[in-house]
Amino acid sequence: MAGRTGLPCTGAAAPAGTLRAMCGIVGYTGRPGAAAELREAGSHSALDVVMEGLRRLEYRGYDSAGVAVLTEDGVQSRKKSGKLANLAAVLEEDPLPVAATGIGHTRWATHGGPTDANAHPHLADGGRLALIHNGIIENFAEIKQELLQEGAEFLSETDTEVAAVLLGSLYRGAAEGDLRRAMQLACQRLEGAFTLLAVHADSPGMVVAARRNSPLVVGLGENENFLGSDVSGFIDFTRRAVELGQDQIVTITPETMDITDFFGEPAEGTEFEVNWDAKAAEKGGYGSFMEKEINDQPQAVGDTLLGRSDSEGRLTLDELRVDPEDLKSINKIMVLACGTSAYAGQVAKYTIEHWCRIPVEVELSHEFRYRDPIVDANTLIVAISQSGETMDTLMAVRYAKEQGAKVLAICNTHGSTIPRESDAVLYTHAGPEIAVASTKAFLAQITAAYLLGLYLAQLRGNKFQGEIKDILADLAAIPGKIQQVLDASGQVRELAEMMADTRSVLFLGRHVGFPIAMEGALKLKELAYIHAEGFAAGELKHGPIALIEEGQPVFVVVPSPRGRNSLHAKVVSNIQEIRARGARTIVIAEEGDDAVKDYAEHVFYVPEAAPLLAPLLTVVPLQIFACALATAKGYDVDQPRNLAKSVTVE
Repeated sequence: MAGRTGLPCTGAAAPAGTLRAMCGIVGYTGRPGAAAELREAGSHSALDVVMEGLRRLEYRGYDSAGVAVLTEDGVQSRKKSGKLANLAAVLEEDPLPVAATGIGHTRWATHGGPTDANAHPHLADGGRLALIHNGIIENFAEIKQELLQEGAEFLSETDTEVAAVLLGSLYRGAAEGDLRRAMQLACQRLEGAFTLLAVHADSPGMVVAARRNSPLVVGLGENENFLGSDVSGFIDFTRRAVELGQDQIVTITPETMDITDFFGEPAEGTEFEVNWDAKAAEKGGYGSFMEKEINDQPQAVGDTLLGRSDSEGRLTLDELRVDPEDLKSINKIMVLACGTSAYAGQVAKYTIEHWCRIPVEVELSHEFRYRDPIVDANTLIVAISQSGETMDTLMAVRYAKEQGAKVLAICNTHGSTIPRESDAVLYTHAGPEIAVASTKAFLAQITAAYLLGLYLAQLRGNKFQGEIKDILADLAAIPGKIQQVLDASGQVRELAEMMADTRSVLFLGRHVGFPIAMEGALKLKELAYIHAEGFAAGELKHGPIALIEEGQPVFVVVPSPRGRNSLHAKVVSNIQEIRARGARTIVIAEEGDDAVKDYAEHVFYVPEAAPLLAPLLTVVPLQIFACALATAKGYDVDQPRNLAKSVTVE
């Protein structure tokens, strides 16, 4: 924060032995009856508001869950290890009183295992204070030792309880009974990535929250206000939201919202309107969120394209706040991302280099700043993150900005940290993605990368306007073609069900098909927990062909046979090579490509598309296959084991 010194370093790695954290948090305060006016169910208790928010945020953590409410008798809390349904059962057996203020948490375990004792909220100040937390507090051990020397007792293994006890100690001491002041003083002591929400029996109707390197959004209502890890936590009740800045503390009451920095200086957030409603976060009749989100993809791509060009076919990316002259001077692009987003970046590399003639590198965010990368004022960093809170990518962005580079974010979550700290942003408009394994956000990211590449080509004169208009027309046709793939997906599902006992699947691709092969493998790892690898088809004879044995399933993403530089013949040769060694070949090919039929046990066709746009189609059967295979094995495709939706600490 400008003008202050002595703030803890937030770029250090998490303590050894910790996992990477992401949790769902909800806070609410209102007058009795306020929520009833805004929801069809008619419930007016803080508990119902909080539980509904946690249900929508359970994808962020499902190792344990807990709630606390402020009652006439003080703080009352319930918590339970396991999924949210376990907490709901506890509340049914042992109900909490009706209350107008409450907080709730779904946990993804970091410090301490997923036990009842380690679940949030954690209580302090004689049970009169309750606190929940997302992130990791890196200096918790040092603070814990100080508190133990003062006579404090701890009931859990968590860093969160250390923050709660510290807050309670400051509340009774230096803060003189002022919860907001106690939070300010506590945050000045804490290091790491954290969002904290606290309530105190002495302050009915008040929730105090803080954020550093961890997501937190405010929801504004009439005589009620909300807090959440993201807007899903309160979308049932309001679409008015406020994004908070770094190192800010917000205090909400039913009538007010007040923001300061960690030192008590007044601060401001940025209000925005959520452009989707609660129905967008529901399953819509599908068996899982992932299945719904796969079927949302035509709309996700179409909405990401919407309003990005004028009637003459010129791109008008109003969100880009970078001076066009700066973009013209760019001589290198570096894409920073993790996981599925990194594969979107790999597709972007092929297209941007082809259209703009600018060298593009794709870096895993967590490796980028540790290898002394070469970036300067003529480097454009493109940071891709669905949530906008991916800590590895955020820290890489900050490092790149320190080196003088311009940063552009491609993100799906309005008000998140990475877009706020970037020089420019291209928002994807995929709507909420609840399933942990990304599908529609992936296609929307690729679409946004295409728009960026075409915009740079337009700006720098690499493409004639007519060429750009033609490519945009091809892109506009893609949603309908994705729908065709979805409509013809029955055979893919049938194959997946037949292969439920498969223990290993390989994927091959060339050119833009290579990152799609890697993404297909990642989906199987995430969802079905089996060995899966994606290879560049040209690498086969350099080692991977040794893996081929009788019956080994191999998916092959075959490029179009059209075009003067087609790699089609080479990939067909690869199919022949592995089939001759016993592989069971499963081919994704363009409609009309009859040359592959003789060499494949199964062929799934996708509509014709320009070769660079083909990833938007060829990945869809691979997503469907992974989802169906995992479902056939009896796994929860929305909440795969050991994974959370976003990695919000390093």
